[in-house]
Amino acid sequence: MPKVKTNSSAKKRFKITGTGEITFQKPFKRHILTKKSKKRKRNLNKKGIVGSANKDFVQRLLRLK
Repeated sequence: MPKVKTNSSAKKRFKITGTGEITFQKPFKRHILTKKSKKRKRNLNKKGIVGSANKDFVQRLLRLK
């Protein structure tokens, strides 16, 4: 029986916290940063948490479910 593979793009994008939440890096922080405010860039530094609507889908990609 072959092994079930984890989705390669998902394992690079998501991390699982100790409490079981799934986090990801927020988009729009790579380039063209001069026009973005300091407040906006600071808030983009924080980790995003996958919402309940998408949690089952992401868990399936990571083979947690």
